[in-house]
Amino acid sequence: MDLFDSMRDKNRAFARPLAARMRPRNLDDYVGQDHFLGPGKLLRRMLLADRINSLIFYGPPGCGKTALAHVIANHTKSRFKPLNAVSAGIKEVRDILTEARQHLEDLGERTILFLDEIHRFNRSQQDVLLPDVEDGVVILIGATTQNPFFAINTPLLSRSQIFQFEPLTRDNVRTLITRALADTERGLGNTPVTVTDDAMSFLVEACDGDARRALTALEIGVKSAMAPENAGRAGDVSPLLKPEDGDANTSKQGTHVPRSPKTILFDLTLAQDSIQRKVLEFDPTGDSHYDVASAFIKSLRGSDPDAALYWCARMLESGEDPRFVARRLVIFASEDIGNADPFAVVLANAAWDAVERVGMPECRINLGHAVCYLATCQKSNAAYMGIEAALKDVREGRTLPVPRHLRDGNHKAAKKAFGHVGYKYAHDHPDGWVDQEYVPTDAVYYEPTDRGHEAKIKARLDELRKRKASGGRKPTDPTEGSNV
Repeated sequence: MDLFDSMRDKNRAFARPLAARMRPRNLDDYVGQDHFLGPGKLLRRMLLADRINSLIFYGPPGCGKTALAHVIANHTKSRFKPLNAVSAGIKEVRDILTEARQHLEDLGERTILFLDEIHRFNRSQQDVLLPDVEDGVVILIGATTQNPFFAINTPLLSRSQIFQFEPLTRDNVRTLITRALADTERGLGNTPVTVTDDAMSFLVEACDGDARRALTALEIGVKSAMAPENAGRAGDVSPLLKPEDGDANTSKQGTHVPRSPKTILFDLTLAQDSIQRKVLEFDPTGDSHYDVASAFIKSLRGSDPDAALYWCARMLESGEDPRFVARRLVIFASEDIGNADPFAVVLANAAWDAVERVGMPECRINLGHAVCYLATCQKSNAAYMGIEAALKDVREGRTLPVPRHLRDGNHKAAKKAFGHVGYKYAHDHPDGWVDQEYVPTDAVYYEPTDRGHEAKIKARLDELRKRKASGGRKPTDPTEGSNV
């Protein structure tokens, strides 16, 4: 390596952000993902046994997928060839595979192909990897934020071990920040920085388990505080040169001598100014969209208004269309509340109408109103189960004929030709009910519960079903039946 190569390396290192510089170099440096990388866990056992095959890393941004790929390459002493599926094509992949085969045959050296955003590759692009992955020419490490069972071809999945990453814990992030502050080679250890407890707590919480965001905010805060216009954030630390040595910025030979860095106070205000507004993961067709929507509905069904409000707020803050939330509320009102509270679907429809008329951000109030009401309603899925059972019979059973007395008899010729007579008009009877057949089956589809308003419906329906079973007679026991 000549002088220019050394300078280039230093320049590249200087340009790398703190999060990239602080990537772990070995397993002991790696922080997080103890559920598969802790002592005795699967991936650590695979690494210690040197039995690494192709891997799929699935998890949110900033949780250490790329960092772990580098650690594995260092641990296995393999060549590391990174690609990003967003910008790479089949040609680049084929070139790496050819080169990997040559190195394996000539030098016995394995190659790790780290393919970031692997879900961006289409089916044919992923298929290019199959032969060399199966033959062990390359060790593929694919990283994705999307569910691999939906985003990656089944043949490639069957040849890979899948590891699901979790967001880093607060303690994990605190460890990484502390390590970056102390590291004099790659971190900020040569810059005196005092991080207050409330600033540390804010960074740990605001980064949302994303180490990259936390370290980037730390670096931005420290560098911005070192700027001349922000000198007020630094403490009073003596300069490197004493006054009697001459100008504090000029040596006796007239060359520039930097002042000793002053202690930077990284307080809560600086922390808040240094981190961007939280960017919530949102993809209208991705896993997060469906997972959060599922949690929202299940919280409503479980009668937990606090949880339902949180998931509603999460969707709205992520950029979800409020009309999607409103539609889910209307469906929920009939599917999970039904006749336990018939007003629920009315309120849900009113909320949807308000969303269409008012729009964001004000319609969040209407949605919150509806969410609280629906979550605290009595629940019944009897009406939903009833229509599902009836549809099943229609689809799978024999098509039932309309009874003659229920057929349209408005046309006199049809009535005379087909005998459409015999219908009993319910309102002609004292209590508005008459015993007659309405469908030629004994199937029971609607079975109301004892909850909310549906308890009254159940009492009335039980009375009518008993009367029908007894040939239409009213109950003789005054306590039997209901006047609902």
